[in-house]
Amino acid sequence: MDKGSNEVLLEIMGLHKEYDGITALENINLSIKKGEVVVALGPSGCGKSTLLRCLNGLESIQGGDIKFRNKSLINKDVNWQEIRQHIGMVFQSYDLFPHMTVMENILLGPIKVQKRNKFEVMEQAKQLLDRVGLLERLNSYPRQLSGGQKQRIAIVRALCMNPDIMLFDEVTASLDPEMVREVLEVILGLAKQGMTMVIVTHEMSFAQAVADKIVFIDKGSICEISEPDVFFTNPETERAKHFLNIFQY
Repeated sequence: MDKGSNEVLLEIMGLHKEYDGITALENINLSIKKGEVVVALGPSGCGKSTLLRCLNGLESIQGGDIKFRNKSLINKDVNWQEIRQHIGMVFQSYDLFPHMTVMENILLGPIKVQKRNKFEVMEQAKQLLDRVGLLERLNSYPRQLSGGQKQRIAIVRALCMNPDIMLFDEVTASLDPEMVREVLEVILGLAKQGMTMVIVTHEMSFAQAVADKIVFIDKGSICEISEPDVFFTNPETERAKHFLNIFQY
């Protein structure tokens, strides 16, 4: 889906990441345009999740640069609390506070961090909860929700911060198969509305349906970048072909 924007929101240049001298990411170069959906694929342990964590400031890097709206994020003066309001992230684990209701979980960031009006945030939260089919659960506690419901709440919580870009790290990995679809449908809906996203997933059919661009990563390096129709029918590298054959795609 071509969103028609040429504005680059996030640019990664020569990114290098190590853990105790062992290379996790090597020479990563990638541009993400406004409204674009980029899906990172690759075998487990290849560096996909590490890349997302670097983009969100959860991991330091040992080389290269990351620019958000043409401003480098690689210096000591960067306020990551402020940046994370623009670059939202949803993890495999929902990380909802168990002692808070759904609404309280959602309101916490916008009110405490962004100092926004409580009534305005509540109205936005209700609209988002309605969109994901969970408005009636606004007073429920996390223990009263299914895994799929918790993950949808985690997505709403991130969206309520009004981010410019969303990072999704294997958000269906810990869900039962019947719960996967409801979460993926929410993300597909966001794509249709023009949300800029970087998604790490093992759901191949979903990747083909949602992506504007497929980034295939292996052993910490980008092997190829292509449009989904090309990647899933005629991948450039033997490594990608082997990867797709394992998934019997």
